[in-house]
Amino acid sequence: MTSDTTSDDAAEPSHDTAARIDLEILGGPRRYTLDDLAEGTGLPHDLIEDYWRWLGLPVQHPTERWFTEADMDSLREMARLAAAEHLDAAALRTLVRSMGHTTERLALWQVEAFVEHAARERDLDDLSARLTVLDTMPHLADVLAHQLEHAWRRQLAAVTGRYATEFAGARSGDLDERKLPLRRAVGFADIVSFTKRTAGLGSEELSEFVQLFETRARDIVTEAGGRVVKTVGDAVLFIADDVQHGAEVALGLSTAAREGPEIPVRVGFVWGRVLSRFGDVFGPSVNLASRLTEASQPGEVLVDPATAALLATSPRYALTEQPEAELQGLGTMRPVRLQRAYSGG
Repeated sequence: MTSDTTSDDAAEPSHDTAARIDLEILGGPRRYTLDDLAEGTGLPHDLIEDYWRWLGLPVQHPTERWFTEADMDSLREMARLAAAEHLDAAALRTLVRSMGHTTERLALWQVEAFVEHAARERDLDDLSARLTVLDTMPHLADVLAHQLEHAWRRQLAAVTGRYATEFAGARSGDLDERKLPLRRAVGFADIVSFTKRTAGLGSEELSEFVQLFETRARDIVTEAGGRVVKTVGDAVLFIADDVQHGAEVALGLSTAAREGPEIPVRVGFVWGRVLSRFGDVFGPSVNLASRLTEASQPGEVLVDPATAALLATSPRYALTEQPEAELQGLGTMRPVRLQRAYSGG
């Protein structure tokens, strides 16, 4: 009996802490049920449930008070947007999922950043650092929200600005519907022997290694005029708007191992057409770039013959045909190694 009482008493402060943090971050109590939301918004239950699933959040029992005033306002706002823009179900689903997927990862990323900081700054073990951050996050929510909006507006301006430049002179019907719509340089940079290099690392060392690679890769890609599409474990997928910027990104990534702690990578990139959806890019060019990356050696950049032909017009690059290689799922190809051209003397 004593043991049970102790357990209950210990659980109560934890519940109170979670409730307090929840209230502070959400800005108000969870006072509405699913039925209340349906009545308050005029939206059907199914659509409300879909909205929460698309956000990546669990759908609660209809009688559980789980929703806030902000939830009610958000649903009303999204319903007005859908009506004003005549969004069909597919467009609405994609729009909401984009926010859910991005913010879920962002929130986790930010919390973990503060956990790591607390551990370093106060010399805490991982559990103590996480408990410390529980008390910190509610006070940081507003400034992080403001920073998120600012960053999003800058990114939205960048995307629309690129589209305005790329498509301003185009006319309806110019695009061949049989082809993917966007012409892009697309490539991968893959850490050589990632499993071997990280075997035996503790959580702190592994975190530092991964962060170093991602930070270095993102800086190189951005400075060379490209954009990171995503990182996938030990690889980064990048794009650029023209073939020479793509070459600069690829060469920059291939030589990054020489700067600071060694993280050798192999790189493959091609110029071709892609489809941009869900914050990602798709198409044969993406698959070809991936296979060229697999065929390359540490510190090497491989391109396909068509991309090499485009780069051959520039004196900045040296292009060397490689032995014929079997690219998984794509057949045989004679890749071309891309290097910087150095004048003698």
